[in-house]
Amino acid sequence: MPHQGADPPIDKLLPERPLARWDDEGGAGPCGPQVDAASVEDRVVFPKMAEAEWTALHVRVIALENLVISLLATASDLQLAQARDMASVIAPRAGFTPHPLTTHAAAHMLDLVERAARFRDRAIG
Repeated sequence: MPHQGADPPIDKLLPERPLARWDDEGGAGPCGPQVDAASVEDRVVFPKMAEAEWTALHVRVIALENLVISLLATASDLQLAQARDMASVIAPRAGFTPHPLTTHAAAHMLDLVERAARFRDRAIG
């Protein structure tokens, strides 16, 4: 039975959970995923996206990026440091081949923090 009337207890490990899932890639072992990626694709049906759906998704991503920039513009120095640290966490691990999407994502995260810096003086002052 769920809590009623009281807030659930705050889980101190909550920020680490996504990182833990990222590190083990949803169950990957030291030698890579435990399930062949091709066999997963055979079992999961991914619908084709029409051009209108891609455009809508693109617009949403742009909106989210701008929202993140506005939030980072008012973030504390500690929060900005955490955002930069997160980018370094998703960088390829030592001994693994860097994946272009991973390195691009990390660079894009740092870019969002830097773009937010342009608005910090206006947001804080």
